[in-house]
Amino acid sequence: MTKIKYIGIVDDDPITVFGIRKMLNSTVECEQIDTYKNGKIAFDDICEKLKHNQTLPEIIFLDINMPIMDGWQFLEAFLNLPIEHKVRINIVTSSIDPYDVEKWKSYKNRTHHLITFNNKPIRPQEIAQITKVA
Repeated sequence: MTKIKYIGIVDDDPITVFGIRKMLNSTVECEQIDTYKNGKIAFDDICEKLKHNQTLPEIIFLDINMPIMDGWQFLEAFLNLPIEHKVRINIVTSSIDPYDVEKWKSYKNRTHHLITFNNKPIRPQEIAQITKVA
């Protein structure tokens, strides 16, 4: 079983969060899984952890449609943080808009972080693959 220190789930849908957590619990050994209801809460928490040299997420599951700060706004802000290690950011969305796919491609090509695009519902095989290469 893969061992990961810290995973963040940024999604306002409790059913999706529950599903991802359940699949993670059967796929990986993780010391910490934090969930955030929007990008602002996640970004603020990650900034605090960065400021105090605390463990940062190795993997982030990110919804793009959320209130207050959506996934794109979170991603824009996150990519400007001075984080040297590679974070695997998995966009998990119900969007079928080709514009979102194009936007993802533009973000993935301008960072050292690994950004993938997944449609909901995310399946256990995808969770296993995501956590395997983290």
